[in-house]
Amino acid sequence: MQISEAESLVMDVLWRRHPQSAEEVIAALADSQQWQEATIKTLLNRLLNKGAVRADKDGRRYLYAPVLKREDWVMGESRSLLDRLFDGRVAPLVAHFSEQRKLSRKDIADLRKLLDELDDDTH
Repeated sequence: MQISEAESLVMDVLWRRHPQSAEEVIAALADSQQWQEATIKTLLNRLLNKGAVRADKDGRRYLYAPVLKREDWVMGESRSLLDRLFDGRVAPLVAHFSEQRKLSRKDIADLRKLLDELDDDTH
């Protein structure tokens, strides 16, 4: 499922806490985004039409909750990035960040640990 960057900000609010009314989503985004109320309601409507969220009637309002799991979205976005930029391979991605000096000591330590764990799993 493709969701835009703006839609992903709305989803992030719902992934952190749900269900929420449109007004609660608007309030959650007020500090970080300069969007009008109508913009956020439009984004909620798009997400509803895509099946990324559901809306349950609660009196005179709707409560929104995610249908799309964050893990599934992250996996799809990651796969898309790898396919588009690195021919579907992780190693060139890591090499790119390494060449650009964008890996911290902690990143490198985490990568070593992950590789060790993967190595242990294959033996």
